[in-house]
Amino acid sequence: MARPAPIKHTDLFIDGKWIPALGGETFPVRNPATGEEVARVADGGPRDALTAVAAAHEAFPAWSGESAYFRSRILRNWYDLMNAHRDEIGTLITLENGKPFPEAQGESDYAASFVEWFAEEGKRVYGRTIPPRTSDKRLLALRQPVGVIASITPWNFPAAMATRKLAPALAAGCTAVMRPASQTPLTAIRLVELWEEAGGPPGTLNLVTGRAARPIADALLGDARVRKITFTGSTAVGQELMAKAARNMQRLSLELGGQAPFLVFADADLDTVMKGLIASKYRNAGQACIASNRILVEAGVAGELTRRSAEATRSLKVGNGFDEGVAIGPMIDEAGREKVLAHIADARANGATVVEGGRAVEGPGYFVEPTVLTGVRPGMKVMEEETFGPVIAIAPFGSEEEALALANASPFGLAAYAFTQDASRAWRVAEGLQYGIVGLNDGAPSAAQAPFGGMKLSGMGREGGVEGMDAFLETKYVSWGHIT
Repeated sequence: MARPAPIKHTDLFIDGKWIPALGGETFPVRNPATGEEVARVADGGPRDALTAVAAAHEAFPAWSGESAYFRSRILRNWYDLMNAHRDEIGTLITLENGKPFPEAQGESDYAASFVEWFAEEGKRVYGRTIPPRTSDKRLLALRQPVGVIASITPWNFPAAMATRKLAPALAAGCTAVMRPASQTPLTAIRLVELWEEAGGPPGTLNLVTGRAARPIADALLGDARVRKITFTGSTAVGQELMAKAARNMQRLSLELGGQAPFLVFADADLDTVMKGLIASKYRNAGQACIASNRILVEAGVAGELTRRSAEATRSLKVGNGFDEGVAIGPMIDEAGREKVLAHIADARANGATVVEGGRAVEGPGYFVEPTVLTGVRPGMKVMEEETFGPVIAIAPFGSEEEALALANASPFGLAAYAFTQDASRAWRVAEGLQYGIVGLNDGAPSAAQAPFGGMKLSGMGREGGVEGMDAFLETKYVSWGHIT
């Protein structure tokens, strides 16, 4: 079903004004399901980024000086507008990302939940008094916003990744410059339009779209007025940002690559397992940092889980996200599709069996059939790298100790899943998994009120929960003497 694109602006948004890029150039945004051009968006660069930083820096004293209740009202207005325009946001997500429209609506709801949560958390930023050793002093700890922040967001969840970063920053009193992924700038533009409509003052939220990420990022990292960088993306890029941020001692929140293990023990309820596996693996066609990547199954139930996985996968409709009943949309681009196909080919060449799917889908768009592999073992790409596609790769294990060893044999540590009905095992496994997020009998653990982030090469810092607010606050100690 065709849906009209709710596109009003395609320019940059700086200091409360919609303006073209200084270079005057634009770049195309394409629907990955059809290859068709959806819009042309301003192609900003380093000079535009610095102009946005200047606007954010100018706006910071007034915004940070407002009461938490004033900022909360603006965020609450933003939340209400996001709910009112849920279908428009979902339409843009499907147009430029490709995920099924009902899933895109769900992402819009999830994105709005961060705005709602942090609208309230902003009113609960507390300092403290500290007992002094002498009666003529008073010791205080204050919490204050870090300053101008730069948000660099990915294409796979263009609404939720934006609000997960921007809502706590704005609630804390920071001002922001956002650079969305070049594949999905339209969703970010709509969110900024709604921020403006909500009453967000000029300069508090600035948007710089651009085809080339590195020059914009370098400009943001090179400006000492930017006091924090928050980024979701690949580990390699995160490491580069970390090195460059050292020059100005900019604070960092990095949510990086994942390689999530999905552990299934023989005592698990397989109906619960399948619900969790389909949710975890096939959301956004597997293009999620917390998507299950290695399905580690106790040998006694591996055959039954394979049969159920193939049956469930066979029933999933692949196609344009606006078509009725579609469950699997396209890969974001040709490179994404080729990576998934290369992982399948590598597994097959090294002895794995393709039980279901395994091929590219003919026609326009970047589609791959949802796939089930068995006979998977360490050394294959599907076991060592993040596939980022709709592939269930099943590998057996013999004991709890072996399962944990296989799960932890990765330099990444973002999310892991474990399914068992044994409460003692669940506790042991949750403690033993070297991951920042653990879903126990739960394939969808993300929530605005809970901390989200990884260990090891999967990043640093946490988003969501009270930790998400802490990431945008500095602690200032005040020793007040000569009190009589």
